[in-house]
Amino acid sequence: MSDTITVHVPMAFRQRGGRKLIVSPDGAAMPAVAPRQNIDNVLVKALARAFRWQKLLDRGAYSSIKEIAAKEKIDPSYVGDVLRLTLLAPDIVEMILDGRIDSTFLISHHLDLEEAPLGYKNFKEKQNEYTKVVLRPDLGTRIALH
Repeated sequence: MSDTITVHVPMAFRQRGGRKLIVSPDGAAMPAVAPRQNIDNVLVKALARAFRWQKLLDRGAYSSIKEIAAKEKIDPSYVGDVLRLTLLAPDIVEMILDGRIDSTFLISHHLDLEEAPLGYKNFKEKQNEYTKVVLRPDLGTRIALH
């Protein structure tokens, strides 16, 4: 008696647009790789900071936003803005952590680090519709391919 069992699964493999698909017997295509989530790491980091700072305030480790700002060496208004993230509904926090919220529509400009002073000036003076600016060091390293 043999210990080998052979199982036949009816499926076909096809390549479409450079992606491999598994086609089930009923003809429905199933992606071979699950779609990637679009997780906003900056927003996730801000959420983590917000809940950490709130926990420190609740425990009495700090008595004010100013104390946190002094310890972290950042502006108190930033601490206050980030702490407001703790007021989001739990389902929204979950959506952010799962990558189901796309925050890119909030960003008005992507700038290289060298453009930061001009970007700050435009933002501070509310010019050219600068509402949320993201500094991206990789923008200055683009190489023209001919």
